[in-house]
Amino acid sequence: MKNIGKKIKNLVYYWPIIPFLLLIVFVELSPVGNIILKSFFTDSGKFGLDNFAVVFSRKIYQVTIINSLKLAFIVTMVGLLIAFLGGIAVSASSAGVKNFFMSILNMSLEFSGIPLAFAFIIILGSSGVITSLARTVNLDWIANFDLYSFAGLILVYVYFEIPLGTLTLLPAFEGIKKEWQESAELMNASRVQFWTRIGVPVLLPSLIGTFAFLFADALTAYATLYALVLNNIPVLPTKIAACFTGESFPKEGLGSALTVVMILIICIVLITSSLLRKALVKGRQSS
Repeated sequence: MKNIGKKIKNLVYYWPIIPFLLLIVFVELSPVGNIILKSFFTDSGKFGLDNFAVVFSRKIYQVTIINSLKLAFIVTMVGLLIAFLGGIAVSASSAGVKNFFMSILNMSLEFSGIPLAFAFIIILGSSGVITSLARTVNLDWIANFDLYSFAGLILVYVYFEIPLGTLTLLPAFEGIKKEWQESAELMNASRVQFWTRIGVPVLLPSLIGTFAFLFADALTAYATLYALVLNNIPVLPTKIAACFTGESFPKEGLGSALTVVMILIICIVLITSSLLRKALVKGRQSS
């Protein structure tokens, strides 16, 4: 009886978690389960893998998946590189500079979605401020820049990947001890040698985790993408939305299959990054 009483008392501490568990079930798990179920049904109600056969056999959907992977990979690598360099700069700065930099990053992170797309249209659109100014001074490479192209998408995506990646990486830089840098300087090692031989290997698990996080964010971003190019460049988020809302006859089964493909890609990236991080940590512990 005493053990039962203790268990009941312990359960009291878990009661506040119940609303969050219900939220996860009804807002996240239930919709995902519904989408997975719908992906196996065609519009005529036939059960099977027909929707997935369409996704992987038709050229338009193959191009859509390739474009999404290419876009996500490029912006993730560029954003991660700039975030890494920014993290180095912030880690070597004073407390005041760090606080100022963190404020700027948080403000930049909040500025996303449709407002970000409109801001870039005003600045670099066909009649944007910088574009018009570039025409007057004959800077053709800026004046002829097409914001509504694949290159334009990369530029906009990198903009919101940089603050996200920097904020994610900054806590990891606290693991780089100043004594290591001082010892490297005493041994006449340059900053580049320190970061390539000591800093990057130490931060590698964090870099891999941040890569996976940024990749998933870039792959699923929708609002900025839709505001800039609508459906002119085939990528997964806009194609999925078109299947549910943009078609004369909604193709929910096909849209669900595309969603499942996107979820599987994200799961593969996250699981792979998790396994790599664990392997790196175990390798360090064993050595």
